[in-house]
Amino acid sequence: MTTIRQRRVGKGTEADDDQPSEEKNLKPDGKILTGHTGGKLWNILSITVGGIVAISLGLLTSVYVATLHENDLWFSNIKEVEREISFRTECGLYYSYYKQMIQAASIQQGLHGLVYDNKTESVRTINILERMNVYQEVFLSILYRILPIQQYLEPVYFYIYTLFGLQAVYVIALYVTSWLLSGTWLSGLLAACWYITNRIDTTRVEFTIPLRENWALPFFAVQIAAITYLLRTHLQPVQERLTLMAVFIATFLFSLTWQFNQFMMLIQALALFILDCFDMLPTAKVMWLYIIQISGLLLVCVLQFFNSMILGSLLISFNASVLIARTIQKNLKKGGLLNRLGKLILHVLLVLCLTLLINKFIKKILNLESDEHIFKFLKAKFGFGATRDFDANLYLCEEAFGLLPLNTFSRLSDTLLFYIYIFVLFFMTVAAVIIAFWNLSGSNQVQFMEKMEECTVTLKPDAAYNLIHTILFGCLALSTMRMKYLWTSHMCVFASFGLCSTEVWKLTLKCIHLYTSQRMRVIKYSVPIMTLLYISYKFWPGIMDELSELREFYDPDTVELMNWIKSNTPNTAVFAGSMQLLAGVKLCTGRTLTNHPHYEDKNLRERTKQIYQIYAKRSPEDVYRILRSFGTDYVILEDSICYERRHSRGCRLRDLLDIANGHIMDGLGENEPDLKPSLYPRFCEEIKKNLPPYTIHFTRVFQNKTFHVYKLAKHK
Repeated sequence: MTTIRQRRVGKGTEADDDQPSEEKNLKPDGKILTGHTGGKLWNILSITVGGIVAISLGLLTSVYVATLHENDLWFSNIKEVEREISFRTECGLYYSYYKQMIQAASIQQGLHGLVYDNKTESVRTINILERMNVYQEVFLSILYRILPIQQYLEPVYFYIYTLFGLQAVYVIALYVTSWLLSGTWLSGLLAACWYITNRIDTTRVEFTIPLRENWALPFFAVQIAAITYLLRTHLQPVQERLTLMAVFIATFLFSLTWQFNQFMMLIQALALFILDCFDMLPTAKVMWLYIIQISGLLLVCVLQFFNSMILGSLLISFNASVLIARTIQKNLKKGGLLNRLGKLILHVLLVLCLTLLINKFIKKILNLESDEHIFKFLKAKFGFGATRDFDANLYLCEEAFGLLPLNTFSRLSDTLLFYIYIFVLFFMTVAAVIIAFWNLSGSNQVQFMEKMEECTVTLKPDAAYNLIHTILFGCLALSTMRMKYLWTSHMCVFASFGLCSTEVWKLTLKCIHLYTSQRMRVIKYSVPIMTLLYISYKFWPGIMDELSELREFYDPDTVELMNWIKSNTPNTAVFAGSMQLLAGVKLCTGRTLTNHPHYEDKNLRERTKQIYQIYAKRSPEDVYRILRSFGTDYVILEDSICYERRHSRGCRLRDLLDIANGHIMDGLGENEPDLKPSLYPRFCEEIKKNLPPYTIHFTRVFQNKTFHVYKLAKHK
């Protein structure tokens, strides 16, 4: 079967564009002409300049986001407690383990405290290294302890500068990917500029620094760059082995630093599967990539003390199924159109059935339920029945897990990114569909083959992979706003590649009968340069204004709460409250928590739902009994939750609790017919009246405009 690679080799014009012919570069006696030497020198100069530009842009991006972070919070001037409070929600939880390791008497004691942790979840001892992806915090804390920098650099700055430094790696990886696809570093320059000017939609590192995705996405970008290089044709065996090693290392680091790695790599595996089915990628390389994904994930599983959620991931089941199916169906790519389609349908069904069987078997053996909330959320999100499940509704009501807002496209269009992306995507998709049909049909008609030769140039294996990658991650971003950062950064790469691509412009000009090689070269360089000039003219003043705008962190109520807890409660005190606030309590005070924001554990999800009854319509006796069952000494109530107005009716936390408890919601509006009025008023409101049924169990010990802290009585 003729593959893309084989057709590309056979195309004379392709050889002329990419490689000097022997007639032009060799004398009859075999000596190389000076023109060839000059070409090599020009290539070396181009690579050197392109590399310098890449590194410079990466460093500038790091400085840019670091400056924005400093200007927004005045981070260098605020108190340590304010710095720690600025790490909101789960960010504070992750950073607390870095702080814990730094403050430990020794590295060994620090590691022991993480493996046998009894302060993150009260009345339970959990292994933090198994449950959470915090090896990066462990590595950084050890590095900080052994390097002679303690006198010059505070631990918090070592931490945030590392994250900002990873942004340099991220931008360089995007730059290199675009360069590899287009063949010119001008494309990489454009990709990096788009990434920076679309910062609102490409990254949120400056205000959510410890978030897992800010650690993981730079390594994911490196992996994509390595895969792009791997899929190039004519690689030497040594180059191929080194590239496979780079893919493995990047895959491993990506998997180690983010708990959602398995879902992102599953989408990547689906992209490889689709392309392999349509004979658009070399099968041997695809198999290696499947094996690398499994190996990287299993190595992370070992480091995370055989985390069952990893073993039960769909990625491992899917990749194993594909490898088994390919062993069974060895003649998948032979035969005519109908024969190939029949084999392909059987292959897809076989892989799907094997995936479900293997995954169900693993989950049954391991009794795995850690990720069930994700599937409940997906089921409800895509309309497969309404749900009263508290966890699923908690996700559904969060804006970050909703559809991608339409104003995202208007912002991306301001920089011309979205328009160019759609233009490139259209041409590449059309070419991909035609090539896929031709590969399946095995047509030998000369006229049709000549048409295909025109399309083949526009869809080399590396471009084909990036095309399917951007389509699948685009679908993910459209369905779930939080995942847009995986798409928008790659959008910068894909659009810049298309704008600087010889193949895209060649096909475009031929379609409108205006193609000449000279015109194509002029357009290939002039359009990207004009785009860069437009971006610079329109957005440079805004960037300068942004860098000159100074703000300051201000959250006096939370600061007052944290200071009160440190000064007025014992170190062994156990606190209950919202999981977002409790992450800050652990970081700022070191007190024991009842629950926290790392939601990938069934027992924790059930515990959180029970703790949140403080915002439901429950009796004081019920709430007291629940809190004491988790060893609670103090409970923190937040007015922003009790009287929430951020969400509409039906999505407020108190509404979700009422629905889960079978109670009618507050306020005007419809209720489901089987919901009933509660026998008790809302706990968080009624407790403030200091009525005897409440004061017998709860004593208010602190309050300000935002928080109310109650101490629980210890009845015998």
